[in-house]
Amino acid sequence: MKVTPLPDVPLHPEGEPRTRRVAIGTFDGVHIGHRAVIKGADTVLTFDPHPLAVIHPEALPKLLDSPRIKRDLIAGLGVDELVVIPFDESFAAMEAEEFIEEILVKRLGAAEVSVGENFRFGKKARGDAEMLMAHPEFQTGVVPLVELDGETVSSTRIRALVAAGDVVNGARCLGGPFLVEGEVVGGDERGRVLGFPTANIVPDDALAHPGHGVYAAWAHGHPAAVNVGVRPTFETGRGLLIEAYLIDFDADLYGETLRVAFVERLRGERRFDSSEELVAQMKRDVEEVRRICAAGTVPGR
Repeated sequence: MKVTPLPDVPLHPEGEPRTRRVAIGTFDGVHIGHRAVIKGADTVLTFDPHPLAVIHPEALPKLLDSPRIKRDLIAGLGVDELVVIPFDESFAAMEAEEFIEEILVKRLGAAEVSVGENFRFGKKARGDAEMLMAHPEFQTGVVPLVELDGETVSSTRIRALVAAGDVVNGARCLGGPFLVEGEVVGGDERGRVLGFPTANIVPDDALAHPGHGVYAAWAHGHPAAVNVGVRPTFETGRGLLIEAYLIDFDADLYGETLRVAFVERLRGERRFDSSEELVAQMKRDVEEVRRICAAGTVPGR
């Protein structure tokens, strides 16, 4: 999939047939509701940074995806091109009609436009699906909100599930496992001393992460026992860490980017009275991870 900043997209040649099928949205999480909007599109038009970061930064939530994960998830849906609007104060001041004429018509040459029913755009969010449908230059498809278990699927709902550690229902809403990635950093090697060397990621504070606890996951193609938290057993002075013990894996990952796909929460964090008790529990955790991961396949959204 090609990724293009909007200013680098050439103007559509006047008089040429319009062919692009464009899905528009922020698509935080690329969840099953977003996928319904993107289905059938060859071009996805999105924003970076998230519009709230410019319009109301105090209201910006922790995002579900890094730009790279978001890119990969959209690519996995068969989209040909991801067009990214550099969202700034100037763009935020663009009137909705100008957005339609200058971007959808003149720049992209859209033949079809797909949006969710709650999509708003333009200065002060004056643009909506009805405004798009009034334009004869392209056909507009308005996709209803998707419900799961009687509740609307939304990025807000998924954030709450993930924060509560409910990565199973989070995955049902996402259409695949919740993903976190980051550079593997050095630790105090306590896990190695205990016989369970971990690859450690410091979570990006701007992004969501699962609530504290121990999880079954996949990482680097291997089942992994993953601890999210501050490691209450040892006084290390470290902050929040995501620590992944990759099962049947023995290689140095320092400095590499590790992507972790969370499958199921095993238990909460707890403090153990001795290293021996901790090791015994870790062995039980690893066997549980083996069982859970053996029942499925290496996930990907």
